[in-house]
Amino acid sequence: MQFLYPNFLWGLLAVGIPIAIHLLQLRRPQRVLFTNTGFIREVELTTTQRRRLQELLVLLARVLGVVFLVLLFAQPFRPARRVVGQSNSVEVSLDTSPSMQVLGEGQQTLMQEALGKATTLGKSYGTTAHFQLLGIPGGELTQAIYLSKVAEIRSSGQNSGWAGVLSQQARMPTAQRPLYVFSDFQRGSGSEEILQSLPKNREIVLVPQVARPAANVYVDSVWLEDAFVRMRVNIGLHIRLKNGGSTAITDCPVKVRLGKQQVAAFNSTLAAGQASTTVVQVQLADKQLALGQVVTEDRPVIFDNTFYFTLQPTATIRVVEIGEEAVARQAYEAESLFAYSFTKPQQVNFSQLQRANLVLMHEVAAVEAGLQQALLGVVQRGGSVVVVPPGGTTGREATLRLLRALGVAGAQWNATATATPVQQEVAMPSPRDPFFREVFGAQPRQAVLPQVAPVLSLGRSGTDILRLRDGDSYLAEFKNGGAGRTYVFTAPFSKAYGDFTAQGLFVPVLYRMAMLSYQAGQQPAYRLTAPTVAVELAPEIAGTGQDDAAFRLVRDSLTLIPSQRLRGTSLQLELPATMSQPGFYELRRKGQLIATLAFNADPRESELAAYAAAELRQIIGPNHPNVQVLDATAGPEALLRYRAEQTGQALWRYCLMAVLACLLAEALLLRFGRPKVVARPLVAA
Repeated sequence: MQFLYPNFLWGLLAVGIPIAIHLLQLRRPQRVLFTNTGFIREVELTTTQRRRLQELLVLLARVLGVVFLVLLFAQPFRPARRVVGQSNSVEVSLDTSPSMQVLGEGQQTLMQEALGKATTLGKSYGTTAHFQLLGIPGGELTQAIYLSKVAEIRSSGQNSGWAGVLSQQARMPTAQRPLYVFSDFQRGSGSEEILQSLPKNREIVLVPQVARPAANVYVDSVWLEDAFVRMRVNIGLHIRLKNGGSTAITDCPVKVRLGKQQVAAFNSTLAAGQASTTVVQVQLADKQLALGQVVTEDRPVIFDNTFYFTLQPTATIRVVEIGEEAVARQAYEAESLFAYSFTKPQQVNFSQLQRANLVLMHEVAAVEAGLQQALLGVVQRGGSVVVVPPGGTTGREATLRLLRALGVAGAQWNATATATPVQQEVAMPSPRDPFFREVFGAQPRQAVLPQVAPVLSLGRSGTDILRLRDGDSYLAEFKNGGAGRTYVFTAPFSKAYGDFTAQGLFVPVLYRMAMLSYQAGQQPAYRLTAPTVAVELAPEIAGTGQDDAAFRLVRDSLTLIPSQRLRGTSLQLELPATMSQPGFYELRRKGQLIATLAFNADPRESELAAYAAAELRQIIGPNHPNVQVLDATAGPEALLRYRAEQTGQALWRYCLMAVLACLLAEALLLRFGRPKVVARPLVAA
């Protein structure tokens, strides 16, 4: 026999109380006068014997009552025989996602309650048991090491919650060890299909944690009105707030900070599940990276009250034109946002192409293999290449080879092209086209459209930006040549083939292609749950070393060396498991600050809606008798009771019946155990 609460056995010392009462009890003698001394002696002997027997029986009933009452609180059970070949080990999964920091029904957080139950589970097993904490390195642990590991567990922004654990278990082969899952079972973390696909060949125990109903305002996302951030210019910062809790909130204070300065503040009122977007005006004073925060002051859910982001003024967009004459010089040099350079095909600086965002190939007849490979590299690293075909017959084959290398399939020269090109009018583009977004803000009623004579016919694999009146393409965009874009004009810019360079569409189209070719070196914010993070490095930084351990993520005194891969100027980082807290992390190499990255928890963690225990049982259904869902509102007692039922026969019911039987026996002895008094006649001597 074993006990769930063996400490209650110290209560057996209370057995001494009825024994002491029995030994110290002094009965006051009753004086009875009789005439015959022999009769008196007989009466005294009979009464004493019966009284002593009654007292001993009452003492026994009381002692047994105390013993069985103590055993009742100690919860005895008879261990069951284990199946031959089954190991005395168990797997435990603790949900350490940020949502477990919400307060439970008591004064503790869900994480604290789960850790307490996991500790109780470990103590309920014998000292020879072995444990494995899923998601925590260390393999199989002894009971003592398991209890110490549980005490050290903290919340992690990278934990995927219950869904990742159960999905992995569904793909695993047959396992004999039972699995205990302690989680709040958020709805947003996983779908019902995961619960319905649980394996049927192992014991799985779900221990849900119930949060207290509360409101939770969090920042779902932030974005800018303009992709290009200029210094000392107001720019609209869009902040999307959402209430992920189950109750409404009124006038929640929200503050926006850039660096140490607060730049905006407002209040937000949101019903449960409601979202709203607020636009605040911010301004950058210099070229330095600005560290921003959006702080929501709602309680008691505070783990997602701060959203971190960064703002960096847009770097100069490098434009390189290759041709016999410069046709885009005036357009790009008029705007300080662009750094324009012109070169002839025979004088191309390939190191300059490696840094270019946009390369304009203007009627180049001879495209060498080295130049073609360099242009392909521009597209592969996210830049853009604009191809303007030559007007003559020279270089047509070289142009087709270049287009095929850039992923433009189906291009061919028009058979009707003659020495006297036939020009057509370009159709008016739609203002709703994403390419022309915010271009036609003040368009005149009578717009003069260019006349062009196409020499190329393009396939339908691209996206038409400008079309002719007959529906054929004049400017098309292709994205299948790499991470960047390829733009192809079907007519040369020469005056003999049209007047596009002299019309009003010329400058907006060139500006738009250059702006779309720009890619920021880093995003304003990243998620801790993202598998990889891409950071675009400057060519002078990327080319100074290829050491896999060169780049580090530093936050205060914490230094992390993530797995990394450097391809050209793109740095791919795999976030380490120990990177668990949101905030600003500095990307450094050999002590030099490369960039500052902002990381936040997954917004799904802020959606507090969770599956109740009854819903879990209904979703799992009767087809999984091996899956048990414990009562969500019960404490560790429910877990211990389940352990006792699984490991043996509970005996506390019998102890309760024995206590009641002892009380009944004591009452009967005191009521009917006294001798009957028989009246006898007095006889004179």
